[in-house]
Amino acid sequence: MSIHPSAVIAHGAVVPDSCEIGPFCVIGPEVVLGERNRLISHVVLDGRTRLGEENVIYPFTSIGVAPQDLKYHGEPTLTEIGDGNTIRESVTISRGTEKGGGVTRVGSGCLLMAYVHIGHDSQVGNQCILANAATLAGHVTIGDFATVGAFSPVHQFCTVGRYAYIGGGTIVTQDVLPYSLTSARRENKAFGINKVGLERRGFSEERLKLLRAAFRLLLAARLNTSEALERMQLMAEDASLSEETRSDLKELIDFIRHSQRGVIK
Repeated sequence: MSIHPSAVIAHGAVVPDSCEIGPFCVIGPEVVLGERNRLISHVVLDGRTRLGEENVIYPFTSIGVAPQDLKYHGEPTLTEIGDGNTIRESVTISRGTEKGGGVTRVGSGCLLMAYVHIGHDSQVGNQCILANAATLAGHVTIGDFATVGAFSPVHQFCTVGRYAYIGGGTIVTQDVLPYSLTSARRENKAFGINKVGLERRGFSEERLKLLRAAFRLLLAARLNTSEALERMQLMAEDASLSEETRSDLKELIDFIRHSQRGVIK
């Protein structure tokens, strides 16, 4: 085990021999680390925090700290981090609250850039990128493969759909459509599909074509949302399309129908 002599590891913490704990790190008594985690220096892990394997955590990051919620009074809530994440400098991840589900969770393979904040009870999926100073208020859900741009705050209880790309400096107060490119120029708008991101993830031309057609109905066809959903439902029932392609469209339709805060169009 590689533990710098200046690190402080409380009795009861679980730290496997394969982990590397750098200078001035502090690990609380209820923290459990998986194999081959690397804490570079000045990292604080607090509360009932569980880390998977092979995460790299940079200096001045705090994970599992008490939530910034006046209703929290020390309840034994959780923070869960998956495998293979890169968590850069000065990231803060708060533990959950009892009334909010009790768990703040980050999936696997994520990149959290410097100064990211993940508030209590937020759920971040797999392979997500949160750029510098992206800020998630409590109870935010980020779908798999989504990107939140630099200096973008996301309001409480908002959901960002899978594969969405949010441009830098966008203030998100409603749900962000899956597959979309959403940004703030003068006001928040969805500008169509996240074409580059979807291509990089291996989406076929058929899948891209159908998603483009669906977004045209939503954003440019002068239809209200209900009318657009009816047309999209007909498209999704086309038996000539692959199941994967129809599944994309069904996911988009379900996301809109179940949105609690409304969607950014």
